[in-house]
Amino acid sequence: MIVWLNGTHGAGKTTTAALVQQLIPDSRIFDAESVGETLMGVHPGLPETDNFQNWPPWRQLVVETARRILQYTGGTLIMPMTVLVEAYWREISEGIAAHNIRLHHFVLHADQDTLRRRIMADEVMEPSNFRLNHLAMYDEASNAWLHNAAEVIDTTQLTPSQVASLVAKSVERS
Repeated sequence: MIVWLNGTHGAGKTTTAALVQQLIPDSRIFDAESVGETLMGVHPGLPETDNFQNWPPWRQLVVETARRILQYTGGTLIMPMTVLVEAYWREISEGIAAHNIRLHHFVLHADQDTLRRRIMADEVMEPSNFRLNHLAMYDEASNAWLHNAAEVIDTTQLTPSQVASLVAKSVERS
């Protein structure tokens, strides 16, 4: 099974993933960003882009890597990764389904002011214009398709532990 934690920067995906891992037995975290980092290291480089998700191999390799990890380890993969382009999400989710892997898709949501505040106060990743610039894209995706494609958890007034508990309970019920 895959538990995909979607949402924009500052929503709490990374923090929640670590806490969910403690609540779901035999689970592990796979950050699909590592696939993008691998592709960025290809020399000579792949076509110029401002987002590695635009490279078709990223989407294909995320599906294949997740499948292979699960095939090797079993259990549950927790994947904290923002995907805001509907066609990309469709490609990934259909790829996962083609391998008969159960997928639980969550969107961790917070209002724009809370997201900005969290990004600016982030001591690990530090404030980032890249992260701030994606807030509008997240808002657009949320209204167009994203919130209809997942279970939405509003993290604005919740602690990370409360969010993780809601995710784990939802997975347990299904």
